[in-house]
Amino acid sequence: MIDTFRETFREEALEILAELENSLLQLDEQPEDAEVIDRVFRALHTIKGAGAMAGFDDVADFTHDIESVYDLVRSGQIPATSDLISLTLAARDQIKTMVISSFGGEAAEPVETARIMEAFRALLPRVAAPTLEKAALPPSAGARGPEVTYRIRFRPSRELFHRGINPLGLLRELDRRGHCRIVAQTDVIPPLEELDPELCYTYWDVILTTTEDIEDIRDVFIFVESESELTIDVIDDGGLLDQDGDYKRLGEILVERGDLPAEDLQRILDEKERLGDILLERRLVDGFKIESALIEQEEIKGLRLGRQNLESVASVRVRSEKLDNLVNLIGELVTVQARLTQTAAGSRNAELEAIAEEVERLTWDLRDQVLNIRMLPIGSTFSKFKRLVRDLSSELGKNVSLVTEGAETELDKTVIERLHDPLVHLIRNCVDHGIEKPQERAAKGKASQGKVYLSASHSGATVILEVRDNGAGLNRGAIRARAVKRGLLPPEGEISDRELFKLIFLPGFSTAEKISTVSGRGVGLDVVRRVIEEMRGTVEVSSPDGEGTVFTIKLPLTLAIIDGLLVKIGAESYVFPLSAVEECIELKGEDAARSHGRNLVNLRGEIIPYIRLRDQFSVHGVPPEIEQIVVVQLASQRVGFVVDQVVGEHQTVIKSLGRMYQGVSGLSGATILGNGSVALILDLRQLLQMQEEAEDLFSEGLQQSLRQMTRS
Repeated sequence: MIDTFRETFREEALEILAELENSLLQLDEQPEDAEVIDRVFRALHTIKGAGAMAGFDDVADFTHDIESVYDLVRSGQIPATSDLISLTLAARDQIKTMVISSFGGEAAEPVETARIMEAFRALLPRVAAPTLEKAALPPSAGARGPEVTYRIRFRPSRELFHRGINPLGLLRELDRRGHCRIVAQTDVIPPLEELDPELCYTYWDVILTTTEDIEDIRDVFIFVESESELTIDVIDDGGLLDQDGDYKRLGEILVERGDLPAEDLQRILDEKERLGDILLERRLVDGFKIESALIEQEEIKGLRLGRQNLESVASVRVRSEKLDNLVNLIGELVTVQARLTQTAAGSRNAELEAIAEEVERLTWDLRDQVLNIRMLPIGSTFSKFKRLVRDLSSELGKNVSLVTEGAETELDKTVIERLHDPLVHLIRNCVDHGIEKPQERAAKGKASQGKVYLSASHSGATVILEVRDNGAGLNRGAIRARAVKRGLLPPEGEISDRELFKLIFLPGFSTAEKISTVSGRGVGLDVVRRVIEEMRGTVEVSSPDGEGTVFTIKLPLTLAIIDGLLVKIGAESYVFPLSAVEECIELKGEDAARSHGRNLVNLRGEIIPYIRLRDQFSVHGVPPEIEQIVVVQLASQRVGFVVDQVVGEHQTVIKSLGRMYQGVSGLSGATILGNGSVALILDLRQLLQMQEEAEDLFSEGLQQSLRQMTRS
């Protein structure tokens, strides 16, 4: 159980450290913001207290002086300078290393730990000794707002001691946060012969008056709340509500706490006798519960009265593996539902068809709900890049800030996890290649501070991410020169900007004149393209003259289940991602003959090339007289794919291909149809790329043949 508790601390601490980093970067931009300073202090305080309780004494000791310094920042005695924030960010990284090292990670460097601790301690002697004592006090030591009185009932798990937790430490922490009255409730302690000394039978009622909010109080129990019964009610709001009238009577308090049924209270009140005496005489309520209620009356009487109903959002921590398993089960359910629908349609049984329709509706609703559980706001990833930009701009001698938009945009957690590295490469590229040094920007009449913009937005079933900067933009001459040097372009050839900018995504392509710790090896943007395409997304780049560079990424909302268009070629079934499909048109034999073998079709005045998938997949047999062209949008071009038959829309659960087939080009996965057969999911971009490469080879071979014929 102790190991489980330490694992819980690790997970919680890593989340708090991520929030701490985000708050520090926000403080760097708004050094006078009291609320942000408060968040930094609270994060440090929570890590210190929880670390001590979980047995991470090194974390608690290391964090103590940092917390003391930020208490001085809160009181205005020390400014939140950029140097202090840089030091705190380094401390935050060191705390993370300490936590991870306890679970097999690399150990924290003692020299670095000592350096950081000495740097923080050097800030403390600047104030008088009494202030130093205050710096070690909890958040309630400083005035932060009106006092609020809370009623707290803490009933810990019976197995609390098995996890190495002493509940008295939690009660002492409450006592340090304000004026506190504690009553131990012992009514469930069994007789001595039945008592197990390793179990916790006692629970506590607490009346706490403090300047802290309810989340601060809940933080005290952050590592035991999930296994305990914890109730926190505001019973006085410091005078914000109407103060007329007396406070609740003894019976009302007991009923409100759940210690006395309302029916028993009414029956006793009808007898016109003293409530407390009757309750004790008839043993309806334990004496300690009455004492606790009387203390509450005593504490609140004379203050502004009222009861503020607080609705707290309950949350449950679930491991990601369990969510992944749930999504897999939903995928299997979708497949079985498709089989049921197909069977019902062929049975001509009205009752079975009605049941199949109801199961289909419930399955789709369940699928949407489960996928929504996996959705996370992308802002959790955005916040990590502020630190990256801050460190990079300092290393490169530039003044760069990161501006984010659409942090609330939600994406599947798997997509967010895989998106981190591509975004890191793009942002590094913008800071290093795009943004000029301050003196260069001043010479161009630009503000000395460059900006990198990171935004996200929904567009139907896709998410559009944009990374752009207001720097110099892409150097067309340098890209062309490097392409010519590598034999990718002829010296005098004409090429559009779109085709030219595509070259920067090739492996090993870089215009940097020298290799640095940031760039120059040409291993960044090709990784970006490969990872994005593996997620069935696209990445494009544009660069208006002198206005910076824009990288646009389009991704599906989820990688688990997609809406597809089911088609047939011969006896085999294939699936197009429906998000890419624009329309389907007929292709008759005479239409194909009029194009003279050039695989072009005139669609309402627009000439669209098409690819025959029969030829691409070497499908034998005679095609039907009227084939179908599935027109799709790939990046900025429209392409058609010729199939034998379009079956219709299909809810597609993506299954990965086996190891033997993972290297097959043009396929991104497979799905199981309602009849139990397998349909392959097409990778449209790879199919188009394969066709373009084949045409290039054919063109080169034709030119070589012509040259040989000319020589002879």
